[in-house]
Amino acid sequence: MKSFETIEHTADIGIRAFGSTEVEAFENAAYGMFCLIADLEKVGARLEFPVEVEAEEEEHETLLVEWLNELLYTYESNGVILKRFHIDELGVTRLKGVAYGAPISESPVEIKTDIKAATYYQLRVEQSEDRWVTEVIFDV
Repeated sequence: MKSFETIEHTADIGIRAFGSTEVEAFENAAYGMFCLIADLEKVGARLEFPVEVEAEEEEHETLLVEWLNELLYTYESNGVILKRFHIDELGVTRLKGVAYGAPISESPVEIKTDIKAATYYQLRVEQSEDRWVTEVIFDV
């Protein structure tokens, strides 16, 4: 199963991420978002960034947006490209995990897309018979 695919959108861009579990789908959504930002093959993953988010509403969609936007904040505030993601805890309103990456200044990587935020537009987190699917549109 592929981890994600790009969704073309009129003014923005999005991804559809897949996983055999909800955790894997969330991790793949993060990976897909950063693949839109830069070519991750050239990025190391030696630095570790703990990530913890809470959603006020008991919706997995809200938690997905919080997760992705927190990762974007980490990227912007620390000047790092994130490459690998591991979620330790995924509840109804809380997510705890770790993102791994490297400083942009130390990576021979070019920024491809400037993503401002994950949006709620056409947001989806669903479980089908054999997999989880997430869809998110990004404000660029």
